[in-house]
Amino acid sequence: MLASRLPGILHEMTEQEALATAAIKSICHQQIDFGSWLTRPFRAPHHTASSAALVGGGSQPQPGEISLAHNGVLFLDELPEYERKVLDVLREPMESGEFTISRAMHKQTFPARFQLVAAMNPSPTGFYNDNRSTPEQVLRYLNRLSGPFLDRIDIQIEVARLPKGMWSNSVNNGSANNNETSAQIRQRVQKCRQRQINRQGKPNAHLGSAEVRLHCKLSAENNEFLELAVEKLGLSTRAHHKILKISRTIADIKAIEDIKHEHLIEALSYRAMDRLLRHLTQGFN
Repeated sequence: MLASRLPGILHEMTEQEALATAAIKSICHQQIDFGSWLTRPFRAPHHTASSAALVGGGSQPQPGEISLAHNGVLFLDELPEYERKVLDVLREPMESGEFTISRAMHKQTFPARFQLVAAMNPSPTGFYNDNRSTPEQVLRYLNRLSGPFLDRIDIQIEVARLPKGMWSNSVNNGSANNNETSAQIRQRVQKCRQRQINRQGKPNAHLGSAEVRLHCKLSAENNEFLELAVEKLGLSTRAHHKILKISRTIADIKAIEDIKHEHLIEALSYRAMDRLLRHLTQGFN
């Protein structure tokens, strides 16, 4: 449900982005809805999908789900149920924003700059830390996902079980007035994105290594704190850059010029899988 709401809070596509997305649909012989053609696409392939279905293929190369999700959202539910080799073919396009299909007589490159959103259970039984699964079973389940693939996921959040009474009508009715609508959230997203475009000409997610050093500067104290945290969690250089970009985005949402200590702490809190895997792995050492 949360994933399907994402297109509603993302800013509308530019005309150039919409034309690129429409061109891919045309290649795949899909109908184009001109009434909502500026709305970002949302694709949710089943976990039985093959590599060719996700990235494209065929004797006459055709785009796959990642290209149909270009400029939009690709949602993978029950992530560990996908074949590991299928997920690993996403690693290159997640970095480059495109995918090249080579055949004996044909070679075609399709755009694939999508926002990946995935959901999974924390264990084979669907529960964690409640004695229904052993640590060995949980680790074996999570190891269906390769480290390099997980390393490319910027934000990893644990969705805790709702407390007792949250489903009662009185609680839901009482909190409804305090919730933001999708339209209100979209306004905040648009302001944040525009702030990034004004500063560097592109969203934070598309910053290169040199641009990260330029636009995501830290004080000496915060830089030392982040290095210690990265070392303790055993994170890679790629993850280090992603934490910097997320911290930059958190500061942009709050209209703050410099990255503060609290922004780094919040960004580090979005590494739930890293902490879980490290905890489980240390338990066997």
